[in-house]
Amino acid sequence: MRSRTETLRRRRPTRRKALRITRGTVRDVATIVELIRGLAEYEHLAHEVEATAARVRQHGFGRRRYFETLICRRGRTPIGFALYFFTYSTFLARPTLYLEDLFVRPEERGRGAGRALLAALARIARRYRCGRMEWAVLDWNTPSIRFYEKLGARLRRDWILTRLTGAPLRRLAR
Repeated sequence: MRSRTETLRRRRPTRRKALRITRGTVRDVATIVELIRGLAEYEHLAHEVEATAARVRQHGFGRRRYFETLICRRGRTPIGFALYFFTYSTFLARPTLYLEDLFVRPEERGRGAGRALLAALARIARRYRCGRMEWAVLDWNTPSIRFYEKLGARLRRDWILTRLTGAPLRRLAR
């Protein structure tokens, strides 16, 4: 026969481990690369990934840092990340926090990790007195668009993302 305490313990729902957001460090390079690949898979762009541990280490943790990262963990397990850097708004005459990538593993979506990462980024933007926080979202990614709009983000359809890569970039540089 079970005691009343044992019965209560068994019925109590298991608690999810708390989310923890930390700045990425050089020890997180393999995790960052893995999450970048996860994002590329989600966006159907895995064939474009050239990210390697060596490049991430050099550009994110080398002498000249081109980006910063936040890692979201549930317990000890990395479940998402944000990769960002600062640009400058000439109109506002203030820095801008630009979010290059935000990714949460599919099985963890809807459980607070994306919101926690964005809130941490907003705190960083405020600390640096940024005039705004910006990012791009694929036009077919309706779950993310709805999520961002619920947070109060405005989608700008009047600006078109423009990109030079590969041969056109090399030609222009000549």
